[in-house]
Amino acid sequence: MQVATDGRQADELLDTLSPPAVVILDVMLPFVDGFTLVERLRGTKGWANVPIIMLTSKSQESYVVRAFGAGVNDYVIKPFRPEELVARVRRLAGG
Repeated sequence: MQVATDGRQADELLDTLSPPAVVILDVMLPFVDGFTLVERLRGTKGWANVPIIMLTSKSQESYVVRAFGAGVNDYVIKPFRPEELVARVRRLAGG
């Protein structure tokens, strides 16, 4: 598991890491927002099909629609139930 502390660090990791089984990210990140990261992920060779879960406190319909339009596979609103998140990760990771 790799953790990035902000959007800029996450963006830089795209060029140095092998694609993971699943990516979990927030909408609101310092430096580079989650929407921009999703678009970058989808446009990066080898990362285009990596499942993405957006985990955020942004519950407005416009955020949800924008996230799915950008290419996320799932959208979870905080506060969340940990067991539910684990089940969603397992489903997307194929395990």
